[in-house]
Amino acid sequence: MTSTRQDAATARQPSLGTRFEDLVTDLTASFVAVDASALDDLIVDALQRIVLFLRVDRGTLGRFDALPGQLMTTHSWALAGIEPIPSPLPESRFPYLAPLLRAGVPTIYSQITDLPLAASADARALSSFGLKSMAILPVAAAGQTLGWLSFGAIRHAHNWTDDQVRRLRLLAGVFASALLRRSKELELRSALAENLALRRRVEAENAVWREEVLHCGGPDDLVGQSPSLTQVLHQVDQVAPTSSTVLILGETGTGKDMIATAIHRRSRRAERPLIRVNCAALPPTLIESELFGHEKGAFTGAIARQIGRFEVADGGTLVLDEVGELPLDLQAKLLRVLQNGEFERVGATASRRADVRVIASTNRDLARMVREGTFRADLFYRLGVFPITLPPLRERRQDIPLLTAYFVEKLRYKLDRQVTHIPDRAVAELLAYDWPGNVRELENIVERSLILSSGTSLTMAGLPANANAAAAAPHPRSAADHRTLEQVERDHILAVCERCGWRINGKGNAAEQLGLNPNTLRSRMQKLGIARPGATGEAAGSDAGRRLG
Repeated sequence: MTSTRQDAATARQPSLGTRFEDLVTDLTASFVAVDASALDDLIVDALQRIVLFLRVDRGTLGRFDALPGQLMTTHSWALAGIEPIPSPLPESRFPYLAPLLRAGVPTIYSQITDLPLAASADARALSSFGLKSMAILPVAAAGQTLGWLSFGAIRHAHNWTDDQVRRLRLLAGVFASALLRRSKELELRSALAENLALRRRVEAENAVWREEVLHCGGPDDLVGQSPSLTQVLHQVDQVAPTSSTVLILGETGTGKDMIATAIHRRSRRAERPLIRVNCAALPPTLIESELFGHEKGAFTGAIARQIGRFEVADGGTLVLDEVGELPLDLQAKLLRVLQNGEFERVGATASRRADVRVIASTNRDLARMVREGTFRADLFYRLGVFPITLPPLRERRQDIPLLTAYFVEKLRYKLDRQVTHIPDRAVAELLAYDWPGNVRELENIVERSLILSSGTSLTMAGLPANANAAAAAPHPRSAADHRTLEQVERDHILAVCERCGWRINGKGNAAEQLGLNPNTLRSRMQKLGIARPGATGEAAGSDAGRRLG
C-alpha cells in the first residue's frame, strides 16, 4: 500500500525534462525586457541556476576578442572551490575546437578522453583546467557568432543528453539575443551622446556667432559718434553685466527699445528670454493679468489659467515700455516684485517667485509725476537705480549724416532702389530740421525719400513745415557737390581712427567706438584704402590693416 502511494506521488512530480523546460522558459522571459545595465547580473544569475540544475561545476560565457586569436571570458559562475577559466585564452591552445566554435558548431563531450586524436592539444589544455566533461555552444545572432557558452564538470563526469543539449542551444540563442540587443542599445546611447556633444558644440559656435554679430552690428541700430551717444553706449557697457534695474528715459523715437535690447544681449541673461510689455497699449484692467497671470475663473472671460510675463521672463529680462502709464494700484504690486521677487496671479492666494531683471522705459517726466502724485516715489527710486537718458536727435546733429547713410544702405535693397549718392543739399535740409520724432522720424523720411528716388542720387521728400533753418549746423563738406555712401563711411572710420590714435583693439578704441569686431574693421579699412598716416606701398592694403591694432 505504501509503495503504491509513493509511486503515485512520484508520478505527480514533474519530470526532469519538464523542470528543465520550465527553467528555460523562465530564463527566456527574464531576458526579454532586461535593461542593458542589469544584463550582466542577470547572465551570472542564469549561469548559476543552470549549473545547479544540471549538477555540473562551472558555467561560462565568453566572446571572441576583437584582436584575432583571443578567447575572452566575460561572465562566469562556479561552485565553491572551483576556479574560473583563465582569460584571455589564446586560440592556439585549441587548434581543433576554436575553428568549430567560430563556425557555429557545438562541441559536446561527456568524457574529455572522447575527443578525437586531432584534438589532442585541445584535450591537454582542457585537462589542465580539471575538466572531465564539457558542453560548448556557439552564441550567435543576426548571422554573426558573438561568442561561446560552456558548462563543465570537474568533480564528476556528466552525461549530456540530447534533450539537455537542445535546451542549452536554445539558451545560447537567448543569451545571444540579449547581448546583441545590449550592443545595439549601447550604440544608440553612444550615438545620442555624440549627438548631444555635437549639439552643444553647435550651440557654442552659435554663441560665438551671436557675439560676432553683436560686435559687428553694434547695439542694434544705434549709429553715431556724437559725445552724447558715446556716453550712452558707455553706460550700457557698465550696467549690462549686472542685474540692476535700469530706467531708460528719452523722447519718442530716440531708441529706448534698442538700448534695452543692447543691455539684455550684453548681460549674463542673454540666453534667457527678453520679454516686452507696452504698458500704454493695454487697458488698465488687463495689465495686472498680463504681468502676473491669472487663474481660471478669476474674472469674466478667464476660461483657463494663464501665466504672466514675469513667469515667462524668469531668469531673463522684462522690458516695461511706457512704465509711466501704470495705474497707481499696480505700481504697488510692481514695487513688491522688484523688492523681493514675489507676486500673485490674479485670483490666486499663493505667492510665486521669479528671477527677473526689469528694464523700464518712458518718455514722460517721472520726477514731475511723483511731485503731482500720479507716480509712486518709492517705485520711481526703485526703477531709477541706473538711469540712462537718451539724447534727442536735435542734440546730436553730427550723427544725422551717418544715420542717413545707414538708413539708405539698410532700406535701398528692401525698396529695390539704386541710390548711392546723398547730395549735400539733402544733408543740409536734414540738419536744419528739429526732428521732434527723432531717429524714428528720420528713418521714415529716408524711406519716403528712397521711394521718390528713381536714380542713383537721393531725392529728398519734403520735410514738415516746422524746420528750423537757424538751428542748422554748417555742413562739414559744403565744398563738395555730393558724397557717395562709401565716402561717408570712409570719412567716418577715418575720423574715429584718428581720434583713437589708430588703435583698433582694446576697450574704448576704434573697433569699440564703431561697434565693429576688430577683424571686420580691418577688412573695411582694407577695402576702403584706409591706412595709418606715414604708411606707404601695400600699407594701404592688408598689411596696414594688420599693423593697426
